[in-house]
Amino acid sequence: MTKRDLVVKIAKETDLIQNDVAQVVQKTLDYIAAELIAGRTIELRNFGVFEIKVRKSRKGRNPNQPKNEVVIPERAVVKFRAGKELKDAVEKLNPAIFNN
Repeated sequence: MTKRDLVVKIAKETDLIQNDVAQVVQKTLDYIAAELIAGRTIELRNFGVFEIKVRKSRKGRNPNQPKNEVVIPERAVVKFRAGKELKDAVEKLNPAIFNN
């Protein structure tokens, strides 16, 4: 599902204008991104938590030249932890439908 698909779906279900829905969706995403960039956690009850974690520096290898070690520097990454309701719903899914 793309952002556009989401906007169309919400607009149909709420009888709102797609442009208005698109603005609200974009503003929501902008605020989530701004909070994460500021180092704050976003908690959406019954959905999940977005937070910034620091991935430690580590040594890696180039698969084409496995003898050469490369230092991968530490960096900040966005992590998502599913909330209880979302996690429970996903656990009920049949894994076979996702195997391609």
